[in-house]
Amino acid sequence: MPSVIYHPAYRNYSFGEQHSFSPLRVDIMLDLLESLGHRVETIEPEPATRQDILGVHSDYYVRRVETLSAGGDVPDCADYGLGTPDNPIFPGMDEAARWLVGGALHGARLIWEKGEKRVLQLGGGLHHALRNIASGFCIYNDLAIAINWLTGHGLWVAYIDIDVHHGDGVQQILYDDKRVMTISFHESGQYLFPGTGEIHELGSGAGRGLKLNVPLEPFTEGESYLEVFDQVVPAALRQFRPGVLVVQAGADAHFADPLADLMLATRDYEAIFRRILGWADEFTAGRVLFTLGGGYSFSAAARVWALLYLLIHDLPLPTDLPEVWRSRWSRIFDGQPPAALHDPNPGHAEIPNREEIAHRNRQVAKRLLEAASHYWF
Repeated sequence: MPSVIYHPAYRNYSFGEQHSFSPLRVDIMLDLLESLGHRVETIEPEPATRQDILGVHSDYYVRRVETLSAGGDVPDCADYGLGTPDNPIFPGMDEAARWLVGGALHGARLIWEKGEKRVLQLGGGLHHALRNIASGFCIYNDLAIAINWLTGHGLWVAYIDIDVHHGDGVQQILYDDKRVMTISFHESGQYLFPGTGEIHELGSGAGRGLKLNVPLEPFTEGESYLEVFDQVVPAALRQFRPGVLVVQAGADAHFADPLADLMLATRDYEAIFRRILGWADEFTAGRVLFTLGGGYSFSAAARVWALLYLLIHDLPLPTDLPEVWRSRWSRIFDGQPPAALHDPNPGHAEIPNREEIAHRNRQVAKRLLEAASHYWF
């Protein structure tokens, strides 16, 4: 039985009611699953310790987070990405962030110590946090900390990031680590935050050739996305032969997301998740840890993550969504609440130049594999 990790304290990781990174996203998803008749059994983790955090982040950075968290003054906080519009200061933010890190760490421990196969952490995915800088709604990098824990116990890790934004923090922290392959699919940094994730960012030292980026054209649709996904991921996994997959399952590549320009529909996410689960079975004896991530359309994120939960548990996918759920959350959805789990087909307007977009994406994936394969043995 897959393990699902969650604690009510995750709700405390909140930058305010008007901030995009809202804990309501998970509440809506959990309520959808309950309304569909699935009682979500969760495992409650402990918050990460300060020592856990220092496995990735520097003491001088952590001290600043702690001081601000307790209401103290840090004059240079903006130099560390704190107190900015993306990462406003809020009381208790150190502990709130440590809860999310603790969830990811608990998932790693379940896989190594308990022999769990599929683990879903209902939170986290804070992939923008750099070693010494908060960035993009992310204070501590739960993913890098959990990956470091896994590699420290002998498992080589393939990290797959499907968030629409480049997984820059995970890449930076693990850039020279030969035990970790990172694969990020994201809208090109030429057009979108954080401005990184080009194909030449291949890693350094012993990690050279193991940091893979597929920067996609704006308005990339599911057909093109899945084509390059199939072009890159199995070839990379076959070469690297990881012991476990860690997946950041951001939902913000959905066409309804207000912060980006990719055009995935829920059926595309279903296909992505089925592929990842299949690759876990093929390459890692089924071992895979999923976290959540970005996703700023409440109705899209809730359905994408509900899909992930149902697929991990091998449960049937419903067609229609419960009216009680639609009514309960209609006040915060933009427009009419969705009536079905999957988006209507085609789900969005026809994209001009779609063939040209697909061609460019194919070329990017081809050039990436050609560049990286020089370092593969």
